[in-house]
Amino acid sequence: MFDQTSFAIEAHHLAKTFSTQAGIIRLFNDLSLTIRQGESVAIIGQSGAGKSTLLSLLAGLDTPSSGSVKLSGIDLNQLNDTARAAWRAAHLSFIFQSFHLLPELTALENVRLPLDIRGDKQAEQLAARLLEQVGLASRQTHYPAQLSGGEQQRVAIARAFVTQPAILFADEPTGNLDADTGENIITQLFELNAQQTTTLVLITHDSALAARCDRQFRLEQGILNEGLLS
Repeated sequence: MFDQTSFAIEAHHLAKTFSTQAGIIRLFNDLSLTIRQGESVAIIGQSGAGKSTLLSLLAGLDTPSSGSVKLSGIDLNQLNDTARAAWRAAHLSFIFQSFHLLPELTALENVRLPLDIRGDKQAEQLAARLLEQVGLASRQTHYPAQLSGGEQQRVAIARAFVTQPAILFADEPTGNLDADTGENIITQLFELNAQQTTTLVLITHDSALAARCDRQFRLEQGILNEGLLS
């Protein structure tokens, strides 16, 4: 069950190494981070700095070489793969720059999918409400190929929030969008986040976007420093 602790995320002494033909690559060696419930946090860094890998570790999509991650008081190291996946499905949501919509499903069906998996009897009504909130009430029956990039990302945002997640991870959510469309997407993301008091972890290379979060961290050479450092 969801543990009502003051910290949504507690990462302690994370290390991540990869074996290659050239030898061992150490992406992180001793990385720690705590994020309070309801807080919005941006992790910024150049391409290749390891931001997406860090997100995967924090979300339990990947396991660290050493160290621990607790989400809402739950130690992910103590869960097997099946239990970890079930916990993610119940409490986490994700937004990616590539949208990850199922092409054979309509906008409404894409948004209601996580509720259908849960067996929620109000899935259609809740999905329709979220699509209306992101301005797509008239596009419910359209398939992803019939939507613009910005519309597809709005569907992805609606899908992420429809389950009222405790924690939302967003990985470069405007990376495939033009500046104006990206600004509209981010406005909607933060508005929904404020309404649901979700903990938001935003991965980005955009300092202006990161500045809209409560706290900012820069990942560089395996070290995580707080603040928008130059």
